[in-house]
Amino acid sequence: MDLRSSPAERAFCDEVRSWLDEHCVGDFARWNGRGGIGRDEIPLEVQVEWERELARGGWVGLGYPAEVGGRPATLTEQVAFHEEYVRWGAPARLGNIGVTLLGPTLMAFASGEQQRRFVPPILRCDELWCQGYSEPDAGSDLASVRTRAWLDGDEWVIEGQKVWTTLAHLAQWCFVLCRTDPTSQRNRGLSYLLVPMNQSGIEVRPIRQPTGSSEFSELFFHEARTKADLVVGEVGAGWRVAMGTLGFERGVGSLGLQLSFVHELENVITLARANGELAKPIVRDAIARSWIGLQIMRASTLRSLAAQSGAVPSISKLYWSTWYQQFGELALRVRGASGMVAEGGGDDAPPFDGLQQLFLFGRAVTIFAGSSEIQRNILGESVLGLPREPRTA
Repeated sequence: MDLRSSPAERAFCDEVRSWLDEHCVGDFARWNGRGGIGRDEIPLEVQVEWERELARGGWVGLGYPAEVGGRPATLTEQVAFHEEYVRWGAPARLGNIGVTLLGPTLMAFASGEQQRRFVPPILRCDELWCQGYSEPDAGSDLASVRTRAWLDGDEWVIEGQKVWTTLAHLAQWCFVLCRTDPTSQRNRGLSYLLVPMNQSGIEVRPIRQPTGSSEFSELFFHEARTKADLVVGEVGAGWRVAMGTLGFERGVGSLGLQLSFVHELENVITLARANGELAKPIVRDAIARSWIGLQIMRASTLRSLAAQSGAVPSISKLYWSTWYQQFGELALRVRGASGMVAEGGGDDAPPFDGLQQLFLFGRAVTIFAGSSEIQRNILGESVLGLPREPRTA
């Protein structure tokens, strides 16, 4: 990817900054530079309304066709938006799974009717989505999902359980990978269903994390229902669609997440200067390595976006999650002994500060969105040609 900016690209960046100057004001501006991975300090109603403000400005649908309510944009412009957004210091974005995961999946695999029905509300942020993939016994080994569905007249009936479902307590819809052929095994006989959340057949149980946040939930499907025509792709061929979604998960949207790490590193450096930790050679070395890691991460992500290779996204996910976990350890080292203590607060609002939350949530990043073990398997088998890992029945 050519990182040199043309006059048109510089004008685009100016447009992004000008729009943020005009619109990120009032209640929105109170949350500038706050929120982010593992933190839910920004009130949900503010986050949703801010997403809708971005949508009205045409920034949520970058790269989508105009006929579904999007704004056509080059890959370079999409990258530029995320970079300018982080540089400006606007509030952390709501994890909009519909925009980053389902929307591109629908544009790639869905029927025209499904695209017209579901993509415009996603881009307006009128309908929020969650992802029904992982199960208690099918996390990294997604092909072993047991949630099943069968046709009853003109509806699918769904029975089973999903876990680690991000923002399920907010979503109006869920895309669910389930087994529609009861005789099938592994990745055969799976279907990709679009399921409304507002029904008695779905129970949402939030999972309270050590950070105090509850963006993850368990989902229980007890004869939940959805229309028979709400299958993306062909019945029984959902694995291909599901893998497409995972590819989009590591697309342009992931760059915005990684760019937010720049602010977190700046906060650690500021603290290290203030408390004298920066004077220690071992801390200076660790901070320098973290900064270098960020530059490598950005270059790797840009390369993966340009290459569209199945292997490069796995390298990117493995790299950034390992970096983030190690960075959380650095943050607590800089914080010192006080980082081991939570000060004030109560049971309903654990009083961890940003660096403590960073460390605690960092325990999860090598697991979600494809565990490090699975990424290494993908690289070993598909790139290095190593023997496949033995599979259990």
